[in-house]
Amino acid sequence: MKQFTRITMNPEVMGGKPCIRGMRVTVGTIVGLMASGHSPQKILQAYPYLEEPDIYGFREKFVPCGL
Repeated sequence: MKQFTRITMNPEVMGGKPCIRGMRVTVGTIVGLMASGHSPQKILQAYPYLEEPDIYGFREKFVPCGL
């Protein structure tokens, strides 16, 4: 089973939702942006403190095929 080391869950951060590296950016936010057509590059521009592996690290598991 693949480990997603960049995804953290802490009850004190965003109510325990899965977040990127403990930041207040949820996996759901990133998946939602990708599902609505935003490219990884646009997401990185909007969230400059994220890194490419933050997005690509879980993309294949959480984002539907073709996005």
